[in-house]
Amino acid sequence: MKKLLVLTLFLGLIYDASAQNVKYTSGENSWNPDSLGNHRAVVSFYGIGEVARVVIPWRRRDADPQKKRIIVQDATTGNSVSNCKAGKINNEEGEIFFEPVSGKGDYFIYYMPYKNEGRSNYPKGVYLEPIQTAKPDWLAEIQEGLGQNCVLKEIQSIDTFNSFFPMEVIATKKETDALIAAAGKKAFIVFPEDRMFPIKMNDHLPQRWVQKGASNRFSGQAAPGENYAWQFGVFALRDLKNVQVRFSDLKKSGGGTIKASAITCINTTGTRYDGSPFVGCVNVAAQSVQALWCTADIPMEAQGVYTGTATITADGVAPVPITVSLKISGAPLQDKGISEPWKQTRLTWINSTIAQENTVLPPYTPLQLQHKTISLLGRKVELNDDGLPKQIQTYFSPEMTEMQDAPNTLLTEPIHFHFYGKDGKKINLVANGLRFTERSEGTIAWEARSVGDGILMLVNASLEFDGFAAFTVKVIADRDIELKEINMHIPFNKTVAEYAMGLGLKGGYRPEKIDWKWDVANKNQDGAWIGTVNAGLQYSLRDENYSRPLNTNFYLQKPLVLPTSWGNENKGGITIEEKGTSILANNYSGERKMKKGDTLYYNFNLLITPFHPIDTEFQWASRFYHRYQHLDTIVQSGATIVNIHHANEINPWINYPFIEHGKMKAYIDEAHSKGLKVKIYNTVRELSNRAYETFPLRSLGHEIYSSGKGAGFSWLQEHVGKDYIAAWFVPGIKDAAIVNSGMSRWHNYYVEGMNWLVKNIGIDGIYLDDVAFDRITMKRIKRVMTADGHPGIIDLHSANQFNKSDGFINSANLYMEHFPYINRLWFGEYFDYEAATPDFYLTEVSGIPFGLMGEMLQDGGNPWRGMVYGMTNRIPWNHKVDLRDIWKVWDEFGIKGTKMLGYWSPNCPVRTTHDNVLATAYVKDGAAMISIASWAAEDTTVKLKIDWEKLGINPASARILAPAIPNFQPAAEYKPDSEIFVPKNKGWILYIRRV
Repeated sequence: MKKLLVLTLFLGLIYDASAQNVKYTSGENSWNPDSLGNHRAVVSFYGIGEVARVVIPWRRRDADPQKKRIIVQDATTGNSVSNCKAGKINNEEGEIFFEPVSGKGDYFIYYMPYKNEGRSNYPKGVYLEPIQTAKPDWLAEIQEGLGQNCVLKEIQSIDTFNSFFPMEVIATKKETDALIAAAGKKAFIVFPEDRMFPIKMNDHLPQRWVQKGASNRFSGQAAPGENYAWQFGVFALRDLKNVQVRFSDLKKSGGGTIKASAITCINTTGTRYDGSPFVGCVNVAAQSVQALWCTADIPMEAQGVYTGTATITADGVAPVPITVSLKISGAPLQDKGISEPWKQTRLTWINSTIAQENTVLPPYTPLQLQHKTISLLGRKVELNDDGLPKQIQTYFSPEMTEMQDAPNTLLTEPIHFHFYGKDGKKINLVANGLRFTERSEGTIAWEARSVGDGILMLVNASLEFDGFAAFTVKVIADRDIELKEINMHIPFNKTVAEYAMGLGLKGGYRPEKIDWKWDVANKNQDGAWIGTVNAGLQYSLRDENYSRPLNTNFYLQKPLVLPTSWGNENKGGITIEEKGTSILANNYSGERKMKKGDTLYYNFNLLITPFHPIDTEFQWASRFYHRYQHLDTIVQSGATIVNIHHANEINPWINYPFIEHGKMKAYIDEAHSKGLKVKIYNTVRELSNRAYETFPLRSLGHEIYSSGKGAGFSWLQEHVGKDYIAAWFVPGIKDAAIVNSGMSRWHNYYVEGMNWLVKNIGIDGIYLDDVAFDRITMKRIKRVMTADGHPGIIDLHSANQFNKSDGFINSANLYMEHFPYINRLWFGEYFDYEAATPDFYLTEVSGIPFGLMGEMLQDGGNPWRGMVYGMTNRIPWNHKVDLRDIWKVWDEFGIKGTKMLGYWSPNCPVRTTHDNVLATAYVKDGAAMISIASWAAEDTTVKLKIDWEKLGINPASARILAPAIPNFQPAAEYKPDSEIFVPKNKGWILYIRRV
C-alpha cells in the first residue's frame, strides 16, 4: 500500500506548466514502445477543418529533440496519421500540426520513437529521424498564425518506470534565469529534497524545484532505529571545488540528541571496500546540479522533533547553512527500515565494514611462525633477510586428495632483485634484517630494508592464511643515478615448472621459452602461473597506481594501467626459460634514470598453489540443476542443488535480487522442505537499472558506475543520459544493466546484501558469472555466507576470455585469487572441449591444480574427456549425454568414498597402451571405476596397463565391465588383456571389480 501511494504521488499529480495543467500518467503498456517510443502526448482536437495545431509543453531533458521523429495516431482507430508536420521543436515545448482524420476527439502524439539495433542482449536504441509523410496539398492548408485548436489531456509514459515525472520534467530557461538572477552573488543554491524523489538530472533543474523554490530548511520524518536518507541538491552558479557537508548534532527541545557522528554525506565520507577511509572530492561545474545524499542513523530510543544544522561548503565561497529538522515517531524499526528499500534505507550499506576481520575460514588453518618460516595449510614460506621468499614448499600429494610428508620445493634459490648501474656492473644491496609487524592467525606481516650504492630497497609484505602474499617494494634513489636494469628473478625448480598459463599463453605445458612485453592497451596481462598439479606459483607485477580493469567484453574500455616501475614506458617485460638448474622467470624493466629521492614501486603479488586438497565427496554429492524450474521436476532429476539465474519470476533483475525476495523465500523454503539447496545468481560486474539506488549511485560520479559512451537501451539513454557503459539486457522484461566501475564501495553494499539474503531469505550460496571484485570482497562474502553454519556454496562460471574484447586473459589466471573460496568451477562458454589438449583441460578448466573440481558447458562439453577430470555438465545443459544417466552409473558403482587417482599422478594404477588415450581411476576397496578418454587423432584400440597390486585386486578374479550408458557407450565386458576400441574424441567408463 505504501509503494502504491508513492506511485500515486509520482504519476497522479497535476501542476501548472505554460498556462496548461499537465497531467502525467502511465500508459499501462498499451502500445509497442520498440516502434513508437516510451512517451506520448494525448491531445483532444476540438476545432474544425483539416489542420489541428497543438503546442505541447513537454519540458524534455533529451538532447536535440528536433532531430527525433513525431508520429501521430488516431486514438479511435489506432491508425497512423500521415499528414502531420513538426513546427517549432525544442526541449521546452513542441508545436505539432496534424490532420484530424476522425474529426473531433483524441489523438496520440509519440515524440521519442526508436528502434533497437545490434544484439538482442546488447541493444542500441536508435531514435528515428524526422521524415516527411504529409502530402503537399495538405501542407498548403496550414495557415500562418493558426491558433491552437487542441487541448493537451495528459502526457503518458509506457509505464510508471519510464515516467519523467516529476524529477525529469525540466524548468524552462526563463524560469532558470529568473532563479539565478534572484540568487544575486551567491556561488550556489541549495534545494533540499526528499528521499522519495531522487535527483536524476545534472544539466537541468526540475520544474518541481522552481515551483518550490530554494530553501534553507529541510524537514523529514523517520522512525526510531531507521536508516534515514535525504538529499541536498546543489545548483552551482560558478565552478565549485571540494564541496563538503558538515553537520551539527540534532537536538530535541527538552533533551535528546542525534549525534553529528551518526550523520554522513555518502558523497564525501565513508569507508572503502577494504576498510580504509573514503574521502570523496566533489567538484561541481557551473550551471550544473550535484546531489549530495545524506544518511542518519536514528537511535532506537529517539522520539520527537530533532533540529540542527547542515553547512554546505566549497573552497573560496561563502558557506550555506541549512536547518535540518527530523520528526521521529512510531514504533522502533528492528531492521533499520531496510525492508523498505525504495526509501533508500540501504544506502548506509555503502559504508559497511561487515566481515572485514581477517579470520581464518575453513578448511584453512591458522598461520604459524617459527623463526623466519611461515606455515599454512599444505605450504611453507621461508623468508630471507631482505624480506623476499627464500624458499616456498607445498605438501600436497600428486592426487591432490591428501597431504604428504615430503615437500614439493618450488625454488632453486631465493626470489631476488638485481640492480645494474649504467656501466653494467651489479649494485649489491646489503639487507639490514627482517622485522615482523603483525602476527595473527589470518595474517603475518613483515618489513625489511636493504641498502646499496645509491639505492635503498624497502619491503613491506604480508602472507595470508589462504596462500596470498603481497609485496610492496619501494626502490628509492639515494642520489642521482643511471641504471641499466632493475629486474626480479624467480628461479623455479624444474620439477614444478611443468605447466604455464598467462603472458599470452593458453594454459598447458610450459614452452621452452616465453618472451613477453607489456601491452596494456590490448592485453589484460601482468603475470603468470607456473607450476604442476601439486605445487605452483602465480605472480603478478604491479605498482602503487594499480587499478583493477574491467572484464568480460569490457577490458578495452578500462584497461590496465602500465606500471611505472615494471613497464618503464614499455621497456619492461618477462622472459621464462631454462637457466642452469632453474626455470628462470626474469622480470625486467630496462634502463632508466632516477633523481635523488625518486621512488619506484616494484610491487608484486604471489599466490601459492594448490590452496587445499580437492573435495571429491562434494563433487559427487553436489549435483546442480542450473535453471529456475518446478521443484518436483528438480527432485526427480536427482539434482541436489538448484542454481537460480536471473531473468525469472523470483530473481528477475540482474545482480539486484531484492525486489521479489518474498517469492524467492517461498521457493527456497519449499526447496529446503524437499531436501534441496538453492543458490542464486548475484555478482558485481553490472547492475540492473531496477536498483532503487540507481540515481544515488550516479551521484557518486564514477565511483560505482564506469565512465563510457552511453547509448544502449532506450531507458538508459532517456534517464541516465550519458557517460556510462550499457551492459547486459534482457529483452522480455527489459532489464537494462549498467557496468560497474571496478573496486568501489558498492562491494560493501554487496556484502551486506548477501548477508541479508542468507539470514532473511535462506539462500545456500551464490552462482558467480565472472567476477569484478577482488579477493578482499570474496573473503567477506565467504564469511557472511558461512556464518552460523550456513553452507555458503560458491561456484564460478566464466566464458573463455582469451580474446580481443577481454584482453587475451586466461579465465583461471584472472580469477585465481578467488579460487581459495570457490566450491566449484564452470568454465564455460567458448571453451572448445573438442580441440583442447589434456594439459589445457587440466590447467584452465578442471581446477585440480588449485584444489578445485569443475564442470563443462559449451555444446555440452566432452563427457568422455570430462570424466577423466571428474567433470560432467549440468542439467539441463547436457546436450550430448543425459547427465542423469551418468549420475546413475556413479551411484550404481558407489563413487562416493572413492579415491581419485588421475592420469597426472604417478600413483594412478591404470594406464593405456596409447599415449593419447588417458585413464583416471576412482578406487575403493575391491573395486575401481576407470574413466578413459581419447585425444588420439583417429579411432584407435588400446589395452589397459593395470597395476593390480595398487588396485588390491587379483587379476584372476577380476571382471572388467562397461555399463550401458545411452549416447555414451554400449554394455560390454573385457578381459584384462582385451583390446578396447576407442572412437576418436570419446572413451569409456569401466568397472573393475573383485569377483
